[in-house]
Parts: sequence; C-alpha cells; structure tokens
Amino acid sequence: MSCGSLRARLLTAALIGASMMPILAQSGGQAPAAQPPAAQSPPPPPAPGQTPPAQTPPAPNPPAGAKPGAQPGAAPQTPAFRTGINFVRVDALVTDNKGNAVESLTQDDFEVYEDNKLQKVESFRYIKVEGNPLEGELPRQIRTTWDEETELARDDVRLFVIFYDDYHVRRGSALAVKRQLTEFIRKNVGPMDILGVMYPLTPFSTIGYTRNHEAVIKEIEAWDGRRFDYRPMNEFEERYAYYPTEVVERVRNQVSLSALEALVTGLGTKREGRKSVILISEGYSNYLPPQLRDPSAALPGVGNPNRNRPLVGERTPDERNTEQRAQFFSYTDLLSDLREVFTAANRANCAIYALDPRGLAAFEFDIDQGVGQQLDKAALDAGLDTLRTLADETDGRAILNSNDLVKGLRQMVKDASSYYLLGYTASSPTDGKFKQIRVKVKRPGLQVRARRGYWALSVDDVAAVTAAATRAAPAPEIGDALALIETPLRARTIRTWIGTARGENGRTAVTLVWEPAPATTGERREPPAQLAVTAGGQSGAAYFRGKVPAAAAATSPGPPAAAGEGTSTDTGGRVTFQAPPGPLQLRMSVEGAAGQVLDSDFRDVVVPDYAKAEPLLSVPALYRARTQRDVNLLNADANPRPSTAREFSRTERLHVRFQAYAPGGGTATPSARLLNRVGSRMTDVPVRAATARGPADFEADIPLASLPAGDYLLEVALPGEQSPAKQLVAFRVTS
Repeated sequence: MSCGSLRARLLTAALIGASMMPILAQSGGQAPAAQPPAAQSPPPPPAPGQTPPAQTPPAPNPPAGAKPGAQPGAAPQTPAFRTGINFVRVDALVTDNKGNAVESLTQDDFEVYEDNKLQKVESFRYIKVEGNPLEGELPRQIRTTWDEETELARDDVRLFVIFYDDYHVRRGSALAVKRQLTEFIRKNVGPMDILGVMYPLTPFSTIGYTRNHEAVIKEIEAWDGRRFDYRPMNEFEERYAYYPTEVVERVRNQVSLSALEALVTGLGTKREGRKSVILISEGYSNYLPPQLRDPSAALPGVGNPNRNRPLVGERTPDERNTEQRAQFFSYTDLLSDLREVFTAANRANCAIYALDPRGLAAFEFDIDQGVGQQLDKAALDAGLDTLRTLADETDGRAILNSNDLVKGLRQMVKDASSYYLLGYTASSPTDGKFKQIRVKVKRPGLQVRARRGYWALSVDDVAAVTAAATRAAPAPEIGDALALIETPLRARTIRTWIGTARGENGRTAVTLVWEPAPATTGERREPPAQLAVTAGGQSGAAYFRGKVPAAAAATSPGPPAAAGEGTSTDTGGRVTFQAPPGPLQLRMSVEGAAGQVLDSDFRDVVVPDYAKAEPLLSVPALYRARTQRDVNLLNADANPRPSTAREFSRTERLHVRFQAYAPGGGTATPSARLLNRVGSRMTDVPVRAATARGPADFEADIPLASLPAGDYLLEVALPGEQSPAKQLVAFRVTS
C-alpha cells in the first residue's frame, strides 16, 4: 500500500468534499452524506502492491460574485485577509504574573523574530471576545453560506470546531466524554460563539457551523467509539475489512489525519483570527503488539497464535528489542504525517486542543486484549505523545491525564477570548524549511504564548499556488446569478421576486411577488399584512402605486392604479403592471395589520425592451411541488404565483415557466440545460410548449431527488442569427 499516495487522495477528497458534489453529479457520481460518520465513505485504499490510480483534480469552486456584508445596524464585517505567499500571521497571548490577560499593549510593544531575525510587524490588532451579543442584538442563526461567511469573518465571534475521531476512541471513552462536553457547551460557550463538528469521513465543506448549541449536544449524544472495532460500516470499509489489522490501523490513521489536515487548512480560508480545534482522540499509532496482529481484521484472533498470550514480546531480550524497533520505526513514519497536520495548522493560524476522552489513562489496551504491561506502557506513552505534539506545535493545549476535561476546555475559551493578532512579511526564502518564530514584549514581567514556527512553502508549493490563482474564473453572469441566492435584501421581513415579460403596446409587464421571510430562532415579530408599492421612472412618472395585500394578486394594465382584486390560499401577494423599457425604481413598505410600517426596501431595476426584433426571453419563474397533488394544481393553474425562495429540498420537484419570443413572430425553439456552480454543463432539461396558456409560453420540470446538495444554475437559451438570448437562474438544493 502506498500510504503517501493514499494520504494525498484522502486530503484532496476531504478538502473538496461537498463543494464538488455538483461536478460529481455531472459524471453520475454519488457523494456521501455528511452524517452520521459511520455512514460516510472514504476513498478505498489500494490493494497491497498496487499503485493508486492518478487522480484528476476537479475544477475549482470559486465563491459567488458578492462578498459578505454586514448585519443591519452593525459595522461591515469584511474579512481582512492580507495577500502574499510570504505573509505570516501570529496570534500572541499575553498575560501578567497572575495569569490575567494584558489588554493595553501597542504595536510598538512587540518584537517578532523569525530564525533570530527581527521582522517588521505590518498588521496589528487586539482581539477581545466575550461570546455575548451586544445590547439589543440577537444572535444571528446561520442558515446560508452568506450567513456563514459573514458571521465567521467577525472579530467578535469565537469559533470552536470539534473533531471527533471515532476511529481512535473506544465505545466506553465515548460514553464518558459526552457528559463533560455537554456541560462545557452549556456553561462555557456563549450565545455568539459558533460551533462545528467534523468526523474522519466528513468532507470539510459539509461542516454545519451553527449557534444552535443544543443541536450540537444532541449530535454528541449519538456518538459511538470504534477503536479496535474493525467491523465495516460502509462498502469502502468492506473492501479492506479482511486486511491485516496493522494495515487497517494505518489506513485509519491516514483517513483521520488527512481529514484533520483538511479541517485546519479549510478553516484558514474562513477567517484571519484564531481558530480552535478540539481534537477528541486517544492518540495515534501505527504499531500493534503481537497479541493484536491478526491476519484478518474481520476475523479477530483467527490465525494469530499470540492472541491472549500476555508475555509474548517481553519474554526475552530479543523479543523486547524486536518490539522496540517496531515501535520506533512505526512512530517515525507517523511523525511525518503529524508534521503535515501541524504545518497546515500553523499556516492557517489554527490551535489544536488535543483531548483524551479517557481522562486519567492508566492502560492503552483493555484487559481482555491480553497485552503485556511493558508493551502496554510503551504504546500508551507513544499515543499520548502524538496528542502532545499536535497541541504543542500549534499553540494549543494537550488535555491529558485528567478526569476534569472541562477545566482544559475552559482554558481554550480563555485563550480565544483575548489575544493580539500580528502579521509580517517573511524575509526568508521559500525553501520548504522550518522557520522558528519568537514573539517578545518589551514591557517587563509579562508572559507571551505564540506558536513556535511554521514550515515555509517550497518552490513547488509556490508554483502550485500561483497556478491555482491564475485559473480562469466563471463568467461574471454566473457569479451574479449565484449572488442572488445569498445576497440579503434591505428588507428582512419579506422575500421578493421581480419578473419581466412582453407587455402591451411596446411596454413590458413587470411582476412583483412578495412572501413573508421565515423568522430566525427566538425572533418575535408581527407578520406582514400588505406591501405598499410605488414604481416609477427616473423622470418622476409613476407606473404603479398601491398596496398589495397578503393572499391577493393585483393587475394594472397601464399607469398608476390601485391593487386589483384576487384571492389565493397562500400567504404573500403579487402585482403586475406595465412599464416602458429603461430604469425603474421600486419603493416598498412592509405594513402590519394596523397599517404600521414594519420594514422597507428600495430596488433599482432595468426593464428590458421586448419590442426589439431579436430573440428574447422572459425571466423564468420557479415553482415548488412537493406532492403529486401540487403538480396537478400547478398544471391546472394558468397563472400560479411564482416562488420567491431559491432553496429547495431534494424531496421537491422544480417547475419552471417562461416565455420565448422569436423575431418577427416566428416559432420559438428554446432549450434549457442544468449547470453546476462553476458553469459546467450537467444535463439537458427537456422544454415543452404550453400553447394552452399562450403561443410564447414554455415550461420544464427538474426532479431534484437525484441531485446532491449544492448550488446549481438553470440556463434557458433561444437561438438567433447573431447571438442567442439567455437567462440564468440560480437555485440551491438542500438535503
């Protein structure tokens, strides 16, 4: 087995994860679910003596066009990342002789040395976080990628990600750690703090960051331990279930450490400040004593003559020397993998807090495993050393040999609550060597904690980063379409959708749909009863002025008019009015049942000209159907109200309606296709004419059950002699 090749494959899979699910779907692949860990599947290891096949990296997954913005009433929270391959960030924890944080230091009070050379501190910030919301502020629940990027980028938010390594935790240890973790979360984690949970088989991009701490506790309560339990839990584990136990242990180490490396690497892209990773593991080891070296992991004890013979490996000096050599070389091999992890953590400014769920551990192996005392003690020390190494090399702490695990976790919270974030551009070359960092404070009597150093990028690393940065990005219209999924409106109490189609007498029919926005957890607000709308041009001409009540539709064939009459069983409302092509300003006021203003919004819209002699398309309208009855109702309704939402469940069916206009009144032949979020074609979508509604009406259906969770684009096109007409609609599929 080529462990290096396997590690590269596992790290790539963990980093890319669910962000490439749409691309996997393009080729018919299936992505594993994120929960629970036992149901997920890592890439299968190669058979002994075989070389893994070459892996073609998938296309990059760039962000949507919009950048995260600020919450209403708060200062903008734009991530302040410094660019440059050689830029280094260091967080320094400064305390006095009593252990209290020192908050009054300035940039001039610090000196940063790299390999004993003084560096110029170019960026300086003091971070102090208490985990509580400001007065009048409610903790914002994280529901979308936009929420995630915005909230994680805030300096006043602490981030804790729990990495539960079930491969290296026994079932009994899992039961013991649940109570203390639950106590820690309920008593020490603030309402503004963000938690995440990851497992060895979890792709990084599927981590659900949340402020719903009770949901995390509920997930913790379902934990189980699998150390030395080699029963396969998925089809990929079945492929190596009959390998020798030593090989399976190496595979598990590769899977776990690759996932941990992917976690810290990915967290480095989320924010600039300190990130805390709680590693729950009993330690790593490539060594197994003779009593556990079974020829087949799926058949414990079968074919192993040393089972239940405690003295094997300790009886003679030769046996002891043999086992000591095996332990030494196995630890040496493992150390290179550990170095990959803490190197990535240092580059990403992540601190690893390694927690042994056993508490005060006296033995490495259970009594029924029949391992001698000397081999057991050596294995216990080696496993704990791996946890100390990961913690010490990343400026974290090793929470070991203590039955009070909460005490160590409270210190982690304290570390993340007060620190100085320093940044400098390294003057040393990119030679791939270790660079020692020392942070000094000029004031006497103060103690400073900072990471010990980092591994510089090599020339090959720099070339790879540079090549990745120069890859072509998707077309701007793709980013604009995807941004509509995330970009919040000024109004927080409603969601709106604006569509355009060919109107009367050279005008354009503009349709405005509004629906109440779902309230966040703990939020109390009066439901909107109606929407006051004023639509006008830049010259001051008014095209519509009126109120659109909930469960009503209004139609205005010409200039200003009141909302028309209509009824609907759904909440929200709709109005359609005629407007000339060109800029259009929409002013909206959300009103309650008593007419009081609850919220407001202002939109600038460019109304297209549908009188041109060229191929033209209306804005596609999306409808959701959950059951066959919903499908029948949609088919029977000539003019149902479009959905304002852009998130749909895999249990739903997406129905699309639009109009296509060929030049000179000819026959239109539109087409549609489904794209992934980088604009690559996945499949064609059948389009059918809906002549019963009109000669220009068309529709399509997209079943969502076969699509993995992710962002997608529907491209509708109408061919033309010079250039085709196109419309892009982005939507998100959730699990």
